[in-house]
Amino acid sequence: MNKTVRCPSRLQASLLAVGVVVLDQLSKAWAEQSLPVGVLRPWIPGLLAHQLVYNRGAAFSMLSQAQPLLALISAVVVIVVGFWLWRQHQLRRWQTVAIGLLLGGAAGNGIDRWSHGAVVDFLALVPIDFPVFNLADVAINLAVLAFAIDLCSNRARHDG
Repeated sequence: MNKTVRCPSRLQASLLAVGVVVLDQLSKAWAEQSLPVGVLRPWIPGLLAHQLVYNRGAAFSMLSQAQPLLALISAVVVIVVGFWLWRQHQLRRWQTVAIGLLLGGAAGNGIDRWSHGAVVDFLALVPIDFPVFNLADVAINLAVLAFAIDLCSNRARHDG
């Protein structure tokens, strides 16, 4: 069953977004203080390592020469999603989770773009060759998953 919640969902999404930003920024501050740039340090054997890098581009380092544009896009995404959230009278449970994660992830990486001119990344997957990422990236990917769950749940409710 896909439960619809009233106004508290806006507050819940906002609090989730703030929590994501706080954890993301604290983890990046730790990484910058504790890790040398570019050096791979094992963390969870066979799964994750720490490796501090500065990503001037978007996902997979795309558009690395367009840093001002990416900073502007980050700000626009946060403003548009925040405005959309403010205008909602009700959100379903998975929408609330998705919006909170998306807003927090976009804001976390946006803060980096505006303050550092690049996004601070420090989590490296060991078993596969994958770009280094951060907690804001994890939140954005989890937001996509939450949106998909919401879509499937909503579709099943209408079809059933």
